[in-house]
Amino acid sequence: MKSITILLVEDNEGDVLLTTEALESCKITNTLKVVNDGEEAINFVFKKGNFVNEKTPDLILLDVNLPKKNGHEVLQILKSDSTYKHIPIIMLTTSSSALDIKKAYSHYVNCYITKPVEPTDFMSAVSQIENFWINIVKLP
Repeated sequence: MKSITILLVEDNEGDVLLTTEALESCKITNTLKVVNDGEEAINFVFKKGNFVNEKTPDLILLDVNLPKKNGHEVLQILKSDSTYKHIPIIMLTTSSSALDIKKAYSHYVNCYITKPVEPTDFMSAVSQIENFWINIVKLP
């Protein structure tokens, strides 16, 4: 089974913890990297500053509401770059706004998922995301 690197871009520590637990419970080998704002996400992917030695992520879980650069800005920057636009980006956010959804797809998000409120539902959703993107989808 393939091991992948997942970049989680999330500023809510509770959601970071739930996502980490869900990914660990899947028993699927992966490396989870976490950054807490949009600027760090860009620096991570472009290997700038403290992230010079990081591996390019195979999958990005991106929140919409982030400090410094919001998820839409991060998405637009990454999907506009020929080197990194192939990385699947999943918006995993509390926003169910039709405007946010439309904007995300207009910037080529791979899918948009509204975070379930209940912790067990949230963990189940993350487990299904991981299973789909690791076991079903063929990544470059």
